[in-house]
Amino acid sequence: RMNMRFRQYKFKAYLNATHHITIGGKPGEKHPHTWEICLDVLKTREEFVRFSELEEMVERFISVYQDKDLNETPPFHLVNPTLENCSDFFFEKFQQILSAHGWIVLMMTVSETPTRSYVISNVHDSNPEETTRALDAVADEVLEKIMEARVE
Repeated sequence: RMNMRFRQYKFKAYLNATHHITIGGKPGEKHPHTWEICLDVLKTREEFVRFSELEEMVERFISVYQDKDLNETPPFHLVNPTLENCSDFFFEKFQQILSAHGWIVLMMTVSETPTRSYVISNVHDSNPEETTRALDAVADEVLEKIMEARVE
């Protein structure tokens, strides 16, 4: 069972940045946000969890955007930096970065305000068996990468 192979964790990070959204070709007013980024992740039970390493990887990635105008920071100089577009990009990057170190990203929630969040999930509540198969496949891929790295 999946429960036996993994332990689940939740991490939060904060991104302070400004941006404006372009709607119908017209740029809106530039405004700041403190975005709360919450990552739900899995780690195999056999491994010792070094929380500081995960936090450093997340912070290192976020630092590129910290205290910046997103509209002037790639890829958002070309992509409208909506909450959804930023979150989709960050989720993809976090998956790449963290999976290389044996973490599986289940879900990411990005809150633009305390009352407004965008959620991206690898977990499908409607079909638990499909979710378990998908997570097992991701886990096998992550473990394979770890083993390859140890061999090299």
